[in-house]
Amino acid sequence: MTFWMGVASAEHARAGREAGIAQLGHGKHMAIKGLKKGDWIVYYSPREGMGTGETVQSFTTIGRVTSEAPYLFPQAMDFNPYRVDVSYLLNVRSAPIRPLLNNLEMTQDLGPGWGIVMRGSKRRLSEQDMKCIANAMGVLSEFDALSR
Repeated sequence: MTFWMGVASAEHARAGREAGIAQLGHGKHMAIKGLKKGDWIVYYSPREGMGTGETVQSFTTIGRVTSEAPYLFPQAMDFNPYRVDVSYLLNVRSAPIRPLLNNLEMTQDLGPGWGIVMRGSKRRLSEQDMKCIANAMGVLSEFDALSR
């Protein structure tokens, strides 16, 4: 089992949760190909919309990959993204990153430069970081029970 952080607007993260899917890097295969059944993914959302809207800087959704491998989905005439199916935890609260900066391995000791590690479409997380985030989202016990 691997733990991942995807980066997407809060709007896109919610849409993925509602559809029960995850897409990364605007649907590029390279961005999502490492996700496997049983992996966990949490989304960090810098803004409400894609490059627009209010600043969010929070973890917004978390779930477990249920499909065996990424698959191509014919979404629109000229847009066929790769995605995986995800069973999202539904009773989560958005968790702002700032109170977690000194507790997360990925941002410890980075000071004001913490934002650099939040760039790109995905990042591998340690189990400790995923548990810290799940706790901040109010779903640590559910995460632990489903991770066994």
